[in-house]
Amino acid sequence: MINALADRVEASEVWREAMHRAPRHRFVPDLVLVHPLDAPPHLVDRASVPEGWLKAVSSPAALVTQLDDGVTDLAMGSGDYTSSCSAPDVVFSFLELLDPYDHYRVLEIGTGTGWTAALLTARLGDGRVVSIEVDEQIAAQAETNLKAAGPHPRLIVGDGANGWPDGAPYDRVHVTCAVRDVPYPWVEQTRPGGIIVLPWSPGIGHGHQVRLHVQRDGTALGRLIGSADYMMLRSQRRTWSWEGDVEEATTRMDPREVVRDSIGADPALAALPPGVRLLEQPSPDNGTYTLWLAHEDGSWATARFIPDADEHIVRQHGPRRLWEEAEEAYFRWQSWGRPGHDRYGITVTPEGQHLWLDDPSRVLA
Repeated sequence: MINALADRVEASEVWREAMHRAPRHRFVPDLVLVHPLDAPPHLVDRASVPEGWLKAVSSPAALVTQLDDGVTDLAMGSGDYTSSCSAPDVVFSFLELLDPYDHYRVLEIGTGTGWTAALLTARLGDGRVVSIEVDEQIAAQAETNLKAAGPHPRLIVGDGANGWPDGAPYDRVHVTCAVRDVPYPWVEQTRPGGIIVLPWSPGIGHGHQVRLHVQRDGTALGRLIGSADYMMLRSQRRTWSWEGDVEEATTRMDPREVVRDSIGADPALAALPPGVRLLEQPSPDNGTYTLWLAHEDGSWATARFIPDADEHIVRQHGPRRLWEEAEEAYFRWQSWGRPGHDRYGITVTPEGQHLWLDDPSRVLA
């Protein structure tokens, strides 16, 4: 069954071979929260259901290994997901985008269980992979897993946002956690011509796969490629407030339209009203739907759809009028011809990052 997973996963032969040398089951704890795409999450304990555990490990499902940064016991089965062994198809999709050549050096951000560090080491050899993990507990378990499995990447405990300059320059940077803002040290520590692959999660809709190419002038740029929902880099997590006095108004627009075409509209919404977080709250019992928008400056807004209503209720708080910003961004996206996500790209400079449409010169602001 283990070998069947290696043969089934969508990957080139070189990565299938690496998976045979670093099989997934060696990096999965006995108790996991299985998160399949087509069924509710459920706990599997190797001690009580060994066949069920093996089936889960050999499946395409993501396996959650930590809740609430380790504060909440995984056996409780509920809490914020803070570490996992990612779905194999997504793992190998990123590794294919990374495309390391023989003898390359790779910096990995987010060791997790150690599985992807092992795959990279199986591909490139010992001493060519540096993997950074911010959580000491997770890092210790990954070290144990790797010692038992055989591959020997260099493991560092620290904030991956800073990279690891002592091992630079790198030919590739492999990121296993989502980021809103690409840390410039990753670009700075990569050779010109090198590649950085990462999950970009601007806070609106689904996350995106991004492949950045490092330029000779110290910048990096690349396009959005596919979808990728990953846990946030811990130093980029945000908290949101939904308190304060509100101003109430109405809108004739159905709030659901903002997210209906999200795979293409999301990047525009992320760029034009910058720094905004969007959440959806459908209510199937009565057909209502609430769209929540928030910014870290304390501004927030809700737009509530009510079936058969001519106008929908908008409530807003703070210095920004987030619903108006989101509505304006949506109609600007419409005016561009409703471009899909693959027409957007990101450029990263020492001063920050910006999103562009079709060409790096067409910056969205």
